[in-house]
Amino acid sequence: MRIVVSRLDEFPPGERRIVQAGRRSIGVFRVGDNFYALNNYCPHQGGPLCLGATQPWIQSSRPGEFVLDEEEALVACPWHGWEYDLATGQSFLGPDEPPARTYDVSVEVGTGEPKGGRIPGPYVAETFPVHVEDAYVVVDTSGGARRGTTGGQREQPSSR
Repeated sequence: MRIVVSRLDEFPPGERRIVQAGRRSIGVFRVGDNFYALNNYCPHQGGPLCLGATQPWIQSSRPGEFVLDEEEALVACPWHGWEYDLATGQSFLGPDEPPARTYDVSVEVGTGEPKGGRIPGPYVAETFPVHVEDAYVVVDTSGGARRGTTGGQREQPSSR
């Protein structure tokens, strides 16, 4: 299943969107030019994972010194604070806990073609060609767990 989340220009860096696909709730995060999508269900105890705070990685080479990454790469579940990597879904608090499910995210250019084609009727109206050249953020739930992709990569739209 493919889910169109938003127009690219309406999804600024640092924001997230929660989308519904049937019974499935998915959080889509934009971190700089990278996009990540996670199941909005914390594997620890079922909390709304994608509503939690995001934070950067912290690295330390010795006590008293630390460096923060520039981009936020972790999300903490609002219920118990368990942290998960946005790219892989890996948990860092429960070694035996399964990772949060991740999904592929791509930035695609719209084709402007109507879905499903036309059904001929008895009358003919004058028509004009329409082309959409804006980019959209699209989540693909049909594959397995994948890493986020950079927004700079453009995939050609598939024929429908």
